[in-house]
Amino acid sequence: MAPLDGGEKKETERLRPPGLALLLAEARGIFEFNASVFFSPLLMRAPRGDGHPVLTLPGFLASDLSMAPMRRYLKELGYDSYAWKMGRNIGGFSRMRAALRERLAEIHSSTGRKVSIVGWSLGGIYARDLALQEPSMVRYVVTLGSPFANDVRATNATRLYEALSGEVVEENSALRLAIAGDLPVPTTSIHSRTDGVVNWKTCLLRPSETAENIEVHLASHVGLGVNPAALWAVADRLAQAEGEFRQFDRSGPFAIAYAPPENAQS
Repeated sequence: MAPLDGGEKKETERLRPPGLALLLAEARGIFEFNASVFFSPLLMRAPRGDGHPVLTLPGFLASDLSMAPMRRYLKELGYDSYAWKMGRNIGGFSRMRAALRERLAEIHSSTGRKVSIVGWSLGGIYARDLALQEPSMVRYVVTLGSPFANDVRATNATRLYEALSGEVVEENSALRLAIAGDLPVPTTSIHSRTDGVVNWKTCLLRPSETAENIEVHLASHVGLGVNPAALWAVADRLAQAEGEFRQFDRSGPFAIAYAPPENAQS
């Protein structure tokens, strides 16, 4: 796949899925959720939203329930948060595209405003595709542990995804390259090197004046959407005025949890 980290990478270069130790350590996701509850007073100090709609898209095998804490948090900050309402996400990228466009159009039409999209894992791939398809309806895209770049097979969920969805991850290379490339809207990719499901290098976008990577130390894949540092970053990014973009300020209350931006590509 095309290089997204500033270096010259070949299409054939292979990354490995995270090892067994990291995969087993995914159980710590419950502690990340508990931490977000404990730090809720701090989290509520995040920048307030302007009421614009935010669509949340769950990861592979997850449902709207997994994004409920995110939606609740964003609603309390003043956003108009929406579920995807499509049941459990069992994959099938190609067959989901039309339904996702309809859901986006429905929210855009009913609110009269551009929609920000927050996608967790596979949901982030959907989010990036929606921004490519309907840039006039999308305000901002935030992905959480989404394997859209480099060697997209480098996950511990690839075989299960292909078995359940009936799709091959690497098919339709033109669309895959487009999703991995620059988006026509501002975007942030939040990831962790200690992700036990997805190789973190598959989450890296090409930084630009409207795109950035944010690495959260020690976060798990299943806990990334409820990790307090990740929640703060999502809220901070969505609070930017429509059409504006500034790089994420890592000096907030969860500063210790973020890697320096210069380390994101190394």
